[in-house]
Amino acid sequence: MLILAIDTALDACAAGVLDTEAGELIAQESQAMKRGHAEALMPLIGRVVAASGKAFASLDRIAVTTGPGSFTGLRVGLSAARGIALAANIPVVGVTTLAAYAAPVVSENAEYPVVSAIDARHDHVYLQVVSGNGSALVRPRVAPIEEALDAWRFGAPVLVGNAAGLLAERWPSHAVPPVTVDTQPAPGISWVGWLGAAVSPNTAPARPFYLRAPDAKPAREQLAGAAPPASP
Repeated sequence: MLILAIDTALDACAAGVLDTEAGELIAQESQAMKRGHAEALMPLIGRVVAASGKAFASLDRIAVTTGPGSFTGLRVGLSAARGIALAANIPVVGVTTLAAYAAPVVSENAEYPVVSAIDARHDHVYLQVVSGNGSALVRPRVAPIEEALDAWRFGAPVLVGNAAGLLAERWPSHAVPPVTVDTQPAPGISWVGWLGAAVSPNTAPARPFYLRAPDAKPAREQLAGAAPPASP
């Protein structure tokens, strides 16, 4: 299966072509960025597909990150994935950033729990905790950092995600310390592809995975909620 993986959810603009039969990415590119995904993504995808030596028509599936993450970034990636899927007449699936962060550890079937944490600002994180075999311990949610630190009760964890460092800095002194702290700013694009290969379009739709309402609202919503002007 040839899968085009796309990620614009956090602080990277990334794409890769995964060949599941070969067991590897045959092309990939990732650019670190906090803004500007809309301008960078389509040219980046074009370069990646060209480097793979494959045509868009030969792709079997598209996998895209659905969040949690940047409201604007998510929309860029999802719009591109849906558009390409429609043009190529192939399915598109969604993969959460929390799952993509945890996937490398779970793939090793390690004995340690995995804490995925993404900075949600205001002293909160988007949080998911799974066991070493991937079973759910804490389902995806937005939580205060202090509450997220309670994950020590599952045993010495592997901390992953762009907020892993925040948790490590405030890890309780009485708790068993984390085994590993991986603070990469975005999940590996290969794992977006592998998770995309494992899920079904029927159960993993390519739509935003919000754990709370976005901070920014479209202008139309802001106008609709505004008080009417006073009568002269």
